[in-house]
Amino acid sequence: QVQLTESGGGLVQPGGSLRLSCVASSDLFKKFVMVWYRQGVGKERELVATIDPTGNGGVLDSVEGRFTISRDNAKNTVYLQMNDLKPEDTGVYFCDAPSVAWGQGIQVTVSS
Repeated sequence: QVQLTESGGGLVQPGGSLRLSCVASSDLFKKFVMVWYRQGVGKERELVATIDPTGNGGVLDSVEGRFTISRDNAKNTVYLQMNDLKPEDTGVYFCDAPSVAWGQGIQVTVSS
């Protein structure tokens, strides 16, 4: 069973940056499409970014130019670099390998 473990969340001021990491427990990671979701309080879960096994990725329109998804298959890790963070980016961020595994989620809070 593949496990996904997120890290890198926390509290940051508006305009700040965070880099989320999600490590997979299996070398099968290199074959996975990986997805970052987020869910704010009282909001539905929304897809933030996806990346295919070759590294081609995309992000939600509302975070375009601020967020970047990337991966390192040698480290079984997918990243979400988040710059110029806004209060509306606050939420729990989850990484997902579709049909394989979900991470437990990690809190990101953007507040002054």
